[in-house]
Amino acid sequence: MPEDNRKICFVVMGFGTKTAYTKDHKVRTLDLDATYESIIEPAVSEAGLRCIRADKMLNAGMIDTRMYEMLLRADLVIADISTGNVNAVYELGVRHALRPHATILMQEEDAAFHFDLAHVSTFTYQHMGEDIGNREALRKKAALRQLIESVMNPPTRDSPVYEYLRELEPPALPKDAYDNLLTVIEEQGDRLAEFIRNGKRAMKSDDFERAIKHFGLAYKVMTGDSAEVDTSAGLSELDFVVQQLALATYKGSQPSKKAALEEGLRIIEKLNPDTSHDVETLGIAGAIHKRLWDQDQDRVHLDKAIEYYSQGFHLQKDYYNGENYASCLDVRAAIQADKDDSVYDAMTAKKVRKEVVHLLESEFESTAYEDRSDKLWMNATMANSLFAMGRNEDATTYEKRFKELASAKWQLETYEQGKAQALKTLDKPQDQSH
Repeated sequence: MPEDNRKICFVVMGFGTKTAYTKDHKVRTLDLDATYESIIEPAVSEAGLRCIRADKMLNAGMIDTRMYEMLLRADLVIADISTGNVNAVYELGVRHALRPHATILMQEEDAAFHFDLAHVSTFTYQHMGEDIGNREALRKKAALRQLIESVMNPPTRDSPVYEYLRELEPPALPKDAYDNLLTVIEEQGDRLAEFIRNGKRAMKSDDFERAIKHFGLAYKVMTGDSAEVDTSAGLSELDFVVQQLALATYKGSQPSKKAALEEGLRIIEKLNPDTSHDVETLGIAGAIHKRLWDQDQDRVHLDKAIEYYSQGFHLQKDYYNGENYASCLDVRAAIQADKDDSVYDAMTAKKVRKEVVHLLESEFESTAYEDRSDKLWMNATMANSLFAMGRNEDATTYEKRFKELASAKWQLETYEQGKAQALKTLDKPQDQSH
């Protein structure tokens, strides 16, 4: 293999889908992998640099000395702090202390600053929902490439440490094992990326057995074969893999539907849904408990599903959690022994569902709608919400859109299960004028 003599760009950021606060203190979800894959990595490559992401080191168990060495030696560091990730912020500070130039700070344009970096020049971009729209990705990729070329030729002083301490000299270390370190990081990171790609492909083709295999392999790479997640180590990068492993496990229904649900629950509990602020974790935990209720009618599972869906909805006004929250409230209303409790659940469900419809109507009218990656579930949720409200004609429009977008059998099955439950809520025709 020919030697790769390109300069090194070390990317400091989180991994997967994460929650973040906006400037007006609301909570939202950002797909950091989309940021990396759509903007950062292609911009770096087109600028002629070799791109290495920091999570590859963390996931391979390579921290401390090697992390500091990369922060010192890398020709360019890009730090995305959109989610206020403490590791990314700390590593940015280390880089500023070690090198006077060639550091780019970036974040999603509506993300909140949790610290005093207002004086540091920041590259901003926009998420459409969780993901980044194609037009925004192309526009910002080109802009980031230009910025990389400008800060590298010649290197631009951008560290506030060296800006204010002009006599400070940056440290230097011998090259030694640096090239070998880069090779190890890239090989381990490439293995992880391939496992995750294969897992995603398997989910799209309803091959849950294969998805479990590849997300399981990714989990082992990220934890060093440990059976448990050490949450004290700050391994939030594991969230996506654990979530997908739990999802594939319970969807696979092997060796039986109930056994698969119980195993999926064991997996998602690694992320502590009782205290989680991650809507995906809460949604998956809620879905598993909802299905366990369907299996054995154990009220504990129904109450847990409502708890998790409620938390996910109220944290971020997440439409998926909101519709499922309303659906489970309708189920509980029908079995409540106390009439007042039954009425309360039914009225809360009605209120939540109206709010979900209102939220989605705003999103459908937005100019960013076509660029959103979650159009599939937006339409599914809208259809089921409208069916539950008795607005069947309107619901059918969104149902048609959903079916045009659906690519996997499990997506259609999940929707039909939700639709069946939505139709059960109608004891009598409801006013369709609202």
